[in-house]
Amino acid sequence: MFTVSPKLNCMMNEQVEIRTKDGIADAVLTRLEGDEKRPGILVLTDIMGYRPAYADIANNIAGHGYAVLTPNIFFRSGKPPIFEFPVDWEKESVTQRRKEITTALTNEAALRDGSEYFDFLAAQDGVASGPMGVVGFCYTGRIALQLAATRPDVVGAAASFHGGGLLTDDATSPHLLLPKVKARLYFGHATNDASMPAEAIDKFESALGDWGGEYESETYPAGHGWMIAGRPVHDPEQADRGFKKLIELFDETLKS
Repeated sequence: MFTVSPKLNCMMNEQVEIRTKDGIADAVLTRLEGDEKRPGILVLTDIMGYRPAYADIANNIAGHGYAVLTPNIFFRSGKPPIFEFPVDWEKESVTQRRKEITTALTNEAALRDGSEYFDFLAAQDGVASGPMGVVGFCYTGRIALQLAATRPDVVGAAASFHGGGLLTDDATSPHLLLPKVKARLYFGHATNDASMPAEAIDKFESALGDWGGEYESETYPAGHGWMIAGRPVHDPEQADRGFKKLIELFDETLKS
């Protein structure tokens, strides 16, 4: 793993290992010091994997009173860094690496892993009983929605930021799982996003309306990946807005 952020404002960052069906997943558990039990949050990284930007995201969420688990979702392909940084997407070696990690992490495996991450989190002493939250970015935005559908017993709030493929013409499109979702949902889309174009967003929001659950879906005036520090398209102003929306979602849904 990358070296996790140091303790800030009584923050604890603990490197943990999670036993899954396909091996040991390395992860970081982030929470404030003390004996208080806090709602659990699962943070799913983008396709570039765990890195300092996600340590900061976990610290920020935990600072608002949550126990945050950030796994290396690509543990089948090795430990972070998953790519050499900065990432040059034009290089053949990077294309090959991307194919390697996404082939190993099938959709079925991602959902199985996610369920095991929730179970691990629920078993931790500092985690409150009750509903948990999940947030996915880019590649994992759709996985966050799918987990809300496959673990409605656990997920009380799910969010996706610049998530791709939320609605496709495929029979396995994530939006088709909406009838199984009991969680409150939030979607922050990007403008001019090839992975979730405007037409798909319109259809997706129509499906959300038909679903009838509690949700919010909006398009930010920012590019795909704007929430993540270190990416060329990172937009601090819009990222701050998105983070406030995320905490609002979690606070209003997971804290009694």
